[in-house]
Amino acid sequence: MIERPEEFYSLYLKKTKYINNWDLVDISAYKILGSYLYDKPRDPLYKLARSKNIWERRMAIIATYYFIKQGEFEDTLKISEILLDDEHHLIHKAVGWMLREVGKRDLKKEEQFLKKQAKKMPRITLNYAIEKFPERKRKQYLKSC
Repeated sequence: MIERPEEFYSLYLKKTKYINNWDLVDISAYKILGSYLYDKPRDPLYKLARSKNIWERRMAIIATYYFIKQGEFEDTLKISEILLDDEHHLIHKAVGWMLREVGKRDLKKEEQFLKKQAKKMPRITLNYAIEKFPERKRKQYLKSC
């Protein structure tokens, strides 16, 4: 266990240029950023979500996986909204994945989000988000967009 998590968190944010591919982000962001920010203001994630750096944007959404695991979905949904217009497919996939994780724990919350946002989200995001839905429901979402 790290004795000074705030130092590890700070170092991680200072060295984001070296966390420069999807697998590094996916195995670290929720464990380092998400766990550290769990009981703190989450403003740093919103700043990352608006970054010009794709990996920082991906860190923002993946960090919320820690919150999802704790049953908290608000930041995931808000950051997903911010990233809906992102141009990069790796962001589309990450957002869809986190939406699917929300749905595994609270399907109603995910569907509320999808009802408002499905028509404007990239197809790949929607596909990832509804991947575990029953076939009939998946087809309805895909047809409506």
